[in-house]
Amino acid sequence: MELLILFIVGLLIAILVLPFVALAKANSTKRGLDDLATRLSSLENEMRTLGRHTTQGPQPEAAVAAPKAFGVPPPAPITTAAPIEQEKESMPPPIPERFIKPSVPQISAPARPPINWEQFMGAKLFAWIGGLALFLGVAFFVKYSFEHNLIPPELRVAIGFTIGVSLLIGGLLVKRKENAVTAQTLCATGILVLYAVTFACRSYYHFAFFGLIPTFLLMTLITAVAFLLAVRLNAIVVAVLGIAGGFLTPVLLSTGQDHPLGLFVYIALLDIGLLALSQRQGWNVLPTLGAVGTALMQFAWVGTFFVPEKYFAGNKVLVVMAVFAGFQVLFLAAAAWSKRTRKTSPELFACGIGLGAVAMCSAFYLLSFEPIAQRPALLFSYLFVVDLGMLALTLLESRLIILNAVAGLAAFTLLAVWTNYDLTTTHLYTALTFYFVFALFHSATPLALQRLRSVQIPWWSHAFPGLSLLLVLMPIFQLAGLSIVIWPLVLIIDLLAIVLALATATLLPILAVLLLTLIAIGGWLLRIPTELTGLPTALFILGGFAVFFLVATSRACRRLTTTGIHTPKLFGDITDPGNLSVQLPALSAALPFLLLIMVTLRLPLANPSPVFGLALLLIILLLGMSELFSFGVLPAVALVSVLALEHAWHFQHFDPARASLPLLWYLGFYALFTAFPFIFDRKFLGKTAPWATAALAGPLHFYLVYQLIRTAYPNWVPGLVPAAFALPSLLGLFVLINRTPLTSPTRNAQLALFGGATLFFITLIFPIEFDREWITVGWALEGAALCWLFHRVPHPGLRLAGVALLVTVFTRLALNPAVLTYHSRAAFPVFNWYLYTYGVVTVCLFAAARLLAPPRNRVLGHNARPLLY
Repeated sequence: MELLILFIVGLLIAILVLPFVALAKANSTKRGLDDLATRLSSLENEMRTLGRHTTQGPQPEAAVAAPKAFGVPPPAPITTAAPIEQEKESMPPPIPERFIKPSVPQISAPARPPINWEQFMGAKLFAWIGGLALFLGVAFFVKYSFEHNLIPPELRVAIGFTIGVSLLIGGLLVKRKENAVTAQTLCATGILVLYAVTFACRSYYHFAFFGLIPTFLLMTLITAVAFLLAVRLNAIVVAVLGIAGGFLTPVLLSTGQDHPLGLFVYIALLDIGLLALSQRQGWNVLPTLGAVGTALMQFAWVGTFFVPEKYFAGNKVLVVMAVFAGFQVLFLAAAAWSKRTRKTSPELFACGIGLGAVAMCSAFYLLSFEPIAQRPALLFSYLFVVDLGMLALTLLESRLIILNAVAGLAAFTLLAVWTNYDLTTTHLYTALTFYFVFALFHSATPLALQRLRSVQIPWWSHAFPGLSLLLVLMPIFQLAGLSIVIWPLVLIIDLLAIVLALATATLLPILAVLLLTLIAIGGWLLRIPTELTGLPTALFILGGFAVFFLVATSRACRRLTTTGIHTPKLFGDITDPGNLSVQLPALSAALPFLLLIMVTLRLPLANPSPVFGLALLLIILLLGMSELFSFGVLPAVALVSVLALEHAWHFQHFDPARASLPLLWYLGFYALFTAFPFIFDRKFLGKTAPWATAALAGPLHFYLVYQLIRTAYPNWVPGLVPAAFALPSLLGLFVLINRTPLTSPTRNAQLALFGGATLFFITLIFPIEFDREWITVGWALEGAALCWLFHRVPHPGLRLAGVALLVTVFTRLALNPAVLTYHSRAAFPVFNWYLYTYGVVTVCLFAAARLLAPPRNRVLGHNARPLLY
């Protein structure tokens, strides 16, 4: 029985091998016949050429003899016609038909020889029928033997391996250009047979020799052989089958036990092999298949073993991180190598992006487990390793720069989710560190691309410093008792935003981080307790950031300010870079006043010095910037800001028992604004806004000072307050008269402003110090004085104010019956209060009418003298 089985095995081998040998010999015979046909065709062409030469042979002799025959007689005219006739007669005769007709059939005869029916019927046909019958008999015998267990399992496996190896050998033997498809098919079938037989040895027959490691090594060897055959045969189908078998090997040989090291080392070797094969042969589909297979294996492994094996506990999570990050690095290295060897392909970069996305998704999956979420240093380190791999792809291929935005949004989402649900005071420093890493990675990558690849920085890259500040805002509003360490981080993020804005010549991102920074400081100020614990530190930080933004924005905007084609407008369109170059420094110094007002209204600040001291610093910065940029509106912005702060504190916390300190602050602010344009008079000589701010500083501060003195010092003479305020305005008026050139276009406006302020305080002396008719008398005198001043300072506002006061005085005395009840009838019939009241007013009206003689009589386009007479 054993001899019979061996005979059958030998017969099967002969049946499988001998046809390939016969096929190889038939191919060689066919090539010999083709060579003979080619040689025969060339001989026929030579014979045709020789026949053509024999018919054209006598023609040269006739051509030569003709000149000799005509060269004997002396007359020359006969020689001209003879050559023409000979040219017509010397045309070669047509080729005989016996040389033309056989040419075509002789060429095609070797390709299609006549059928030898005797040989076919007597030899080939019965041989093929016999071979087919033998094959069918053997096939049915093998089937019968398997079904009735005539062939033991060991022999069956041996037959399977023999058939697989035979197919591989047959494919290599027939590896010719004409039989490439046949050879590739045989080799691919042989690979599949070897995979199937190996799997059957392990999972079906359970042979002792085919343990886990030997079977694994054998299937790895089969995969390596498949790759080698794919290179040798230039057959992508063999490579694809090898990849399929390679990825199916762990699945088919799975024991249900967790062996991540062996599994993913094997997958890594498989990926390295297919990546190398793809680089050598240029088969770009192989990396895609490898990446898909790798991702599926990762998902299957995590879904099967992550929770049962408790990979979320302890340091076992490092295995998961290494699995996902390792394969991302592998395909990233392959992309870098392909870039270096100039054999890159979009498919390879797509694989790197895909595995990076898989790794990023794994980070979100890990975040869902509480033990991992409580280890932010480990989780975020893994996140930014994956993120760094994604950014490296953008450095390799600048067209993938949008990947920076996608990866950044994914990282921001994970950080924000963790901060919202898992942030504690213990993990604050870790969180702040990775917030900075996030801002650095995604802000520096566009800059690196601009330096290395000359790639224009996209607009969305400015969002990442702002997103980092949003992350910082979350712990400020969530946690109590924050450390001061958070503010250096905010400062560094602001620096990144400013550097990025300078690189792109865009100022709007600076405005965004300025607002976010002030919101962060405001959130911190809101957490200051009523005991004022930490207020000096908070104010120091607010002042520091205000100074930083003012200096930084001023230097950043200087370039646009000096090269602008039009004058910047402080209240112009914010999207205009020229306007923004002035608005941004102004906002950086003015916006902190809102936070100071918020602190003043919220906290019990009996002593205004901390808040007013910081306000003084901001005012000096604004005034200095105004002098630096020669922009006169900034002092007005500073004046409005500090007035709002002063009023907020005064109405909320003023205590008459402690009036001296706020009084000094009010007077100090007033003096600073009033003296500022005089100190830099050459700088602001041709401007009006700084002088208007100085002139209005007194009237706008007067109410606070007068209210404070009247409340805290009620025994003082109240008229002295406006009189004291009138002195600086009057002094400024004389200084302007002496310093301002007569040709200056702003001279009249400056003189009118300070003259009007002086007269305003003089006017206030009467209603404050006096009452009843003395108010009227004082206004009449002031109206006449304004008309007189109009002769010296021809500003139409002075004339309008004077006429308005005089008309008011006339209305008060002529149309107000209550004026008659001011005093009882005097004892003297003429010399009483009626005389001096109406007399002084009448004199003032006539004096004003005289002073407004033509051509000075037109007020708002109308003649004002009839109103005065």
